[in-house]
Amino acid sequence: MLRKSGLSRRMLAAALLGTGAVSALAAPTVSRLTPPSELFASNNPNPPYIARFLPGQRFDLQATVRLDAGTTLKDFQFLVDGIATKPAPGTTSVVSSGLSLPKDVNAAVVSQRAFSLLKAGVHRLTVQATQSDGQTVSAQGNFEIVALEREGRPAKNIIIMLGDGMGATHRTAARIIGRGYAQGKAQGRLAMDTFPYTGMVMTSSLDAIVTDSSPGMSNYVTGNKSANNQEGVWPDDTADAFDNPRIEYLSEYLHRTQGKALGVVTTADVFDATPASMAVHTSNRGNGTGIVDQFLDDRSLTGLSVLMGGGRKWFLPNGDALKADGSRVGQALNGSQRDNRSDYVLPADVVAGWKAAPGAKDATRDLIGDFQKAGYAYAPDRAGLDALMSGNGGPDKLLGLFSYSNMNVAFDKINKRRGVSTIVDDYGFPDQPMLDEMTSAALQVLSKSKKGFVAMIEGASIDKQSHLMDTDRWLLEVIEFDRAIQVAKDFAAKHPDTIVIVTADHECSGASIIGASTKPIAALRDATNSPGVAAQRDAVVGTYQAAKFPKYTTSADGYPTSTDVDYKMLIGYGANADRYETWLANATPTQDSQQPFVGQAPQSGYPENPNVRNQKTGFLVTGQVPGDQAVHTATDVPLSAYGRGASAFTGVMDNTDVFFKLAKAAGSR
Repeated sequence: MLRKSGLSRRMLAAALLGTGAVSALAAPTVSRLTPPSELFASNNPNPPYIARFLPGQRFDLQATVRLDAGTTLKDFQFLVDGIATKPAPGTTSVVSSGLSLPKDVNAAVVSQRAFSLLKAGVHRLTVQATQSDGQTVSAQGNFEIVALEREGRPAKNIIIMLGDGMGATHRTAARIIGRGYAQGKAQGRLAMDTFPYTGMVMTSSLDAIVTDSSPGMSNYVTGNKSANNQEGVWPDDTADAFDNPRIEYLSEYLHRTQGKALGVVTTADVFDATPASMAVHTSNRGNGTGIVDQFLDDRSLTGLSVLMGGGRKWFLPNGDALKADGSRVGQALNGSQRDNRSDYVLPADVVAGWKAAPGAKDATRDLIGDFQKAGYAYAPDRAGLDALMSGNGGPDKLLGLFSYSNMNVAFDKINKRRGVSTIVDDYGFPDQPMLDEMTSAALQVLSKSKKGFVAMIEGASIDKQSHLMDTDRWLLEVIEFDRAIQVAKDFAAKHPDTIVIVTADHECSGASIIGASTKPIAALRDATNSPGVAAQRDAVVGTYQAAKFPKYTTSADGYPTSTDVDYKMLIGYGANADRYETWLANATPTQDSQQPFVGQAPQSGYPENPNVRNQKTGFLVTGQVPGDQAVHTATDVPLSAYGRGASAFTGVMDNTDVFFKLAKAAGSR
């Protein structure tokens, strides 16, 4: 960090400090410079370059300047390679109040929005600032513009199949249960197993070796590291969750430069971290009202044409259950959880720089109605989706919201279709589509885009059920996800100008195939009559050759007839919290705290967490982590690729590398 100030003034300040006096004359400093760099953080000008961009990709410049007490910021400017940038009118700002810094810190956050650069190479970023008494400060960082050499014909369509939390174990276990083994050889392959190219991905976020889903996804589609809980932005020192410095998403870049459409499909609530990290910029993944509003409000930036999943609670107007500040009073009768406190209003410089919608605090907004007014056909359930897709080739734009929050998992949806259980009825949404059905509809709509599309299809509850260590439920989530992968692969086979990648944002739970039960299923059930380590671990868990090869059968619907079979496969967890284990499929899911009516019967009758689930029938497995859920791990995850440009996805890569490989496949340079 370089500082410029009067020598005599510095000497006087040093003298005052030497006598124990409090200095009011210390020179200003720069405590944060964005984009992040090792040059700024540790004075290392060499690789790895933390911030990397495509030529012309837009990103914000920002710095936090800590000023002397009693002074204000007089002026600032950013320079790249020693040349002052020329910000467009209205795209700069100085924020000196509402900062997330200690109260006694006098500081200003200075920004320049939507900067871009075409010239490839490593560039030096400098911020210069002057405080009101004339003292100046400067600081330096660096970033890289990555030139891509075009190879062959570009991919018109990009499909990202994202199995949230899906590590190598999840894939292997699904193959065993879905395809079976004979004398050590798989009797069939999952759809994802048939992709010709596979590599491994490092998943860490900007601020931790273990990522959460927000940067886990956004790192793939911005080419840059975000911090945990943040989507499409870098950290800053302001309290506003929607004013952080932005990085242009792949969807935004390819819509702006090539006119591509965007599709987002998930089995989670659509505000959830992974779907939001395709299009929404915020430092707080929990701000549901503002997140879903941005999906619609900024559709001109992203090209959003398809949005499907759960999350209806954010789209319904909350007009009769609000306090004066816009916060909710209890639970709205219609299930709405819109709340002004989680909504957004953007500062003027973000609006001017990014041409983004300004936003509004509007908890009473009918967002479904606004989507329909904007030309989106709306499907509230599977029957509605089927009806929309059967006429005239389907709509041009599609919104599907199939539950209040996260959709029910495949285990319970399939059992409803089979007439085995009515779990989905307890949530009030008995007719939900499966992920492959949603994928087929999404690709049908997106294929109408003459310029192509970017689609993200998420199997969300691989992660959510792994957190809960509900083995049978996450296993069927992987199978449901793989069936959607087959739909994407079939689409790419018919449209060879398409690339499909299958990967995960991170691994969840440290899942491991430890072996198989040595008991037939009847004996396993009997063990719950006298639970404990001796009866349920020592007498049951078969390892090595004692595990043999569990035998599962598959029904005509493509899912296992039952997961409770003789000598069933057993899964352990390396990042688990305490749980009671029976090795049997749980009759009901664990409570989902995101559901608006979770505190009411019948959902309130489900076990609250794995700490109490099976407490009277299972044996206690003491976990390695506190709390009541398993956690994400830093383990590398597999990535498999199929279609145009797929050969680039081999070896070990950082998650940010995937962005540049996809951009190259799309013909960017």
